[in-house]
Amino acid sequence: MKNTLSVLTFCGFISLFSGAAIADEEAAIEHGRYLASAADCGACHTVDESKPFAGGLKITSPVGNIYSTNITPDKSTGIGDYSYLDLVRAVRQGISRDGSVLYPAMPYPSYSRLTDDDMHDLYAFFQKGVQPQSQPNRETDIPWPLNMRWPLHIWKWAFANDSVSTPQSTDPQWLRGAYIVQSLGHCGACHTPRGIAFQEKALDETDSDYLTGAKIDTWYAPDLTGSHVSGLGEWSQQDVIDYLDTGKNMRTTAFGPMKEVITKSTHQMTDDDLKAIAVYLKSLPAKKSEMPLKDDLQTAQSLALGDVSAIGAQGYVDNCSACHRSDGKGYQNIFPALAHNAAILSNDPSSVISMILLGGAQAVTESDITGIAMPDFADQLNNKQVADIATFIRNGWGNRAPPVTEADVAKIRQAIMGAKTK
Repeated sequence: MKNTLSVLTFCGFISLFSGAAIADEEAAIEHGRYLASAADCGACHTVDESKPFAGGLKITSPVGNIYSTNITPDKSTGIGDYSYLDLVRAVRQGISRDGSVLYPAMPYPSYSRLTDDDMHDLYAFFQKGVQPQSQPNRETDIPWPLNMRWPLHIWKWAFANDSVSTPQSTDPQWLRGAYIVQSLGHCGACHTPRGIAFQEKALDETDSDYLTGAKIDTWYAPDLTGSHVSGLGEWSQQDVIDYLDTGKNMRTTAFGPMKEVITKSTHQMTDDDLKAIAVYLKSLPAKKSEMPLKDDLQTAQSLALGDVSAIGAQGYVDNCSACHRSDGKGYQNIFPALAHNAAILSNDPSSVISMILLGGAQAVTESDITGIAMPDFADQLNNKQVADIATFIRNGWGNRAPPVTEADVAKIRQAIMGAKTK
């Protein structure tokens, strides 16, 4: 009887241990799923939504097109044979399993700051929480000899900065926000200027270039510091939270590449993490000397009186005012305001030009399933008309930004048409 009880007790302990191990593994996989969403891995590694993480997305670079890789656990074409350390080297150091250096389209300088715990959970997710997909990786379109990988070792040694600075605060909320923005969210990969070798000039707030805005393809990722005109100086913490959660707030609406970031990444984050991001971003001082904008009623009054003598005014009335109104304030949560909209007031006018030419739908979330779209005007408006309307928008209602030229529009239009034909 005693032997039987001993056996039963032992089996009970084994069962409890196995159950706890399974629960721990499931928790790791689910947390890894959250981390992969926060890191927006799917944005680059998914083309066909029925094959998540199977790669194949075309990423343009100054030397040719790069295609994202298959990161599903398929053993032949994906990362099924990757050990934990193999994944760590790829994600944190930009070194693939075969020893070659990954192209810096992979934001491994940012990911170098990921914690060991988060790396373990990401590994659990990609190995056991993702469906394997047999899809071979596509070779780059980069011509020889630029497609040789060995020079990337030199580039990485000379330009890839993975140093970690001392945090500027001890507040847990600030530290969490800094961790998400600097590592998981890799916000600097788009919003920080690039150097002569296309490297990020900064990785955190200790450098004056960090998050001050940068050109990305035909768009301009705006300043995220406290700059008053082109940054977040006039935004509240709640404005930041609303924007990241829904893709809109009382000041602007997400457009271009940011729309997908909202839908697939930030909208999926917890309220606590969104608040932490807002706390961190709002702590960043203005990096540009800009006086706050002031309301100016002259633009609205002139349009109301039928005065369209200003450059671009007639084009605005004919094509834009029905949605964005003569006062430039739009309709909250439907059509975004153009008056004092920091997203279109950077010195670089790429985003406002691209938006006029391409149009685009708003982010779709549970709070707004309509996905209201702005039409494209590439076929209706010539370069001068687009330049004039963009200049009018960027200088009406108290806005203050440099004028847009026909050459500016021609360059963006050519880039867009070139991308469509490739």
